[in-house]
Amino acid sequence: MSDWTTEAADLIERTVANVRDRTVEPVRKITRGIVFGTLAICFAAPAVVLLLVLSFRLLVVLWNLLPGADDNAWMAWYTLGGIAVGGGMIVFARRNARPAFEGGP
Repeated sequence: MSDWTTEAADLIERTVANVRDRTVEPVRKITRGIVFGTLAICFAAPAVVLLLVLSFRLLVVLWNLLPGADDNAWMAWYTLGGIAVGGGMIVFARRNARPAFEGGP
């Protein structure tokens, strides 16, 4: 005769493991993604701001090397603006536009 207490304990253990695998593990993965994503944003946002400031300052210095007046900050603004508009045009052209409404009456 088999030992029913061991079988019952094994059944309970398997059931709890299955429930845990189907509930806790996906939530844990999502939570890890949220935490690490937030951490990445907290590091990336200041880095992007600092890179923009650095590129602006370098552009001002480079544009001031040209002969003439030494107030060429407006040229740096136009250069960075042109780069941003060009990048936006590329991203806009690559979008996957879907119709807002499919179907009819």
